[in-house]
Amino acid sequence: MINSINLQNFRNFKKKVIDFSEKLTVIVGPNASGKTNILESLYLLSSGKSFKAQIEEEMIGYTAEIARISGKMIGLDLEAILTRDVDGWPKKRLLVNGVPKRLIDFAGNFKVVLFGPWDLDLVTESPSLRRRFLDSTLSQVDREYRRAILSYDKGLRQRNRLLFRIREEGISRGQLLFWNQLLIKNGDYISGRREELINFINSKKDINNTKFEISYDKSSISEGRLKQYVEEEIAAGTTLVGPHRDDFLFRIQVNKKETRDLATYGSRGEQRMGILWLKLRELAFVEDKTNENPTLLLDDIFSELDHPHRDVVFSVVGNQQTIITTADEHFIKSFKNSNLIKL
Repeated sequence: MINSINLQNFRNFKKKVIDFSEKLTVIVGPNASGKTNILESLYLLSSGKSFKAQIEEEMIGYTAEIARISGKMIGLDLEAILTRDVDGWPKKRLLVNGVPKRLIDFAGNFKVVLFGPWDLDLVTESPSLRRRFLDSTLSQVDREYRRAILSYDKGLRQRNRLLFRIREEGISRGQLLFWNQLLIKNGDYISGRREELINFINSKKDINNTKFEISYDKSSISEGRLKQYVEEEIAAGTTLVGPHRDDFLFRIQVNKKETRDLATYGSRGEQRMGILWLKLRELAFVEDKTNENPTLLLDDIFSELDHPHRDVVFSVVGNQQTIITTADEHFIKSFKNSNLIKL
């Protein structure tokens, strides 16, 4: 649970201090007033990353060189310092109680579950979005997963460069052995944890009398599969198997024996309900694995949900610290005894 946040030169905030309720905080303001930016700053303190910036410098105020994002929790101070090209300074510094930390040790100290309108793209858009969901969820609860992902991504880049050089320069294929073993070791761990998460999500399939499930389309990595695809990989100059090719599909139950692909055959309303189900299962997963209640961040989602689905959200708001943004002051009346912040 976070008590307050101090923003300096972050996005549109030159200087802003915000105190949060331990239960419910509602941030209301017109579009472009910075509501989502506040949630982005909280997500940054949770994961060390942005959920929307293409490059991290975008988070620094337009005329500033340095941005500071500081959060206070009980017994814990978290800080992210972002810089442009300042001599002698890294572009991002992450600190816990004033001590610099690597990303692997910074992430997960403050746990959040974020739900915004963009999450609806999880059903229909690129597999990379669904892999990012798996990674962000698991990285909150498993330090070893964070390490494995960083190591795998680094090894993947090196192996792809090597495949390109084998094709273009004819260098020895024997150099693949080291990177093969690194990807297999880390890939096995990544796949195992992803499978565990998906099984947990599927352990409770219903919401509002509708049943959903997700099916894991796993791209296994092994010596045999790498050997099987080596010629195609050299020709393509890229690694064709492994968890970087994973995906999962949403399915909705039609009757006791039949499910259908939610992306292809589901209505927009059913897709919204499926995402709400997924985010509630994410919330339950983080609680189950850490014995902590993560802070729930809801970014203007009520415009995307009908009344029955809003009621589902209202039913879980009081179970943990919740921070909600909205542009519609009408929704404020739905939240009694909340800390109200107007932008």
